[in-house]
Amino acid sequence: MLEMIQNGLLSLFMGVGALTIENVIMFMAGCGLLFLGIRKGYEPLLLVPIGFGAILVNIPLAGMMDEGGLLRHFYDFGVMNEIFPCLIFIGIGAMTDFAPLLENPRILLLGAAGQFGIFLTLLLAMLLGFNLLDSVAIGIIGACDGPTSIYVTSKYAPHLLGAVSVAAYSYMSLVPLIQPPIMRALTTEKERTVRMEYPAKSVSRSMKIVFPIAVTVVTCLIAPMGAPLMGMLMLGNLMKESGVVPRLTKASENEIANIVTLLLGLSIGATMDGAAFLRGQTLLILGLGLIAICLDTVMGVLFGKLMCWLTGGKVNPLIGAAGISAYPMAARVVQSEGRRYDTNNWLLMHAMGANTGGQVGSIMAAGIMLSVLKGLGLG
Repeated sequence: MLEMIQNGLLSLFMGVGALTIENVIMFMAGCGLLFLGIRKGYEPLLLVPIGFGAILVNIPLAGMMDEGGLLRHFYDFGVMNEIFPCLIFIGIGAMTDFAPLLENPRILLLGAAGQFGIFLTLLLAMLLGFNLLDSVAIGIIGACDGPTSIYVTSKYAPHLLGAVSVAAYSYMSLVPLIQPPIMRALTTEKERTVRMEYPAKSVSRSMKIVFPIAVTVVTCLIAPMGAPLMGMLMLGNLMKESGVVPRLTKASENEIANIVTLLLGLSIGATMDGAAFLRGQTLLILGLGLIAICLDTVMGVLFGKLMCWLTGGKVNPLIGAAGISAYPMAARVVQSEGRRYDTNNWLLMHAMGANTGGQVGSIMAAGIMLSVLKGLGLG
């Protein structure tokens, strides 16, 4: 009996004996993400469940990601089946207002320019020795769009999902730190103080209803493989703008979005197992992801400078930085930077237009890459 009690007590500490240095490092990484989310307030809805998921999956012998484990169920059902990213986009669509973009359609070009970092990073990854599918997954970090990154990576490079998803969400939350130095380096003080006029007329309700339908048809005909993402985004927006399904709209932007965000965050954290995550390749992917975000910002601001010159100084180049998909953080950064040099300069709605254009542009970029891969017989 005494021996049985001793064995039972020893079994209580089996996890301690099985602890590895990789587990300890990932505990610290998870705590780092929790610190950013809780103490610094950087995207807590994402970083808190991701950080805690990283801690859970690195507890030895807990089996959280083993066959039948709790996190494995979430991961297989929502991530590998691509359900979570699509459901997230319904919520994003229900919370997105495309009116600023429709009021000034030329701003959509900034959303397109803000995607160049994706393709430039894809080429850079291939030059560094990654194969085409892995390079596509790494390049899509430049979308600065977590659900899109997860969707593309889970289809073609699931072994990179941990590094890619952590990079995408981490850099998205760090946009307020990454973008301002680039914006200041590429613009003059005169350009940063340009004031932009707002249109006298607002967008009609009919236009707001037609827009998501038209975008879905046109973009999905061009890049059919992007239909799940674009379709769900525009469905959410159509429900919002139609005004006839308030219960569905409310559920999409609240209950559904909240539940899926929680489960998606835990699933992403579950991919951060120390033994698989702590490799040189992971650090390289994180570095390339940062390059992608920086290149997006550079290209967006440079295109904004071109528009400023072509319009005779009527476009503030700062709004080009909002041409990425980090909605609405990038638009807030633009507003903050604009007011730093002119406290009465209100760029927010123009930046929101570029930001929503970047949302559409990032999905379109992903759809194009997926469709090309499908055409090459890799899909």
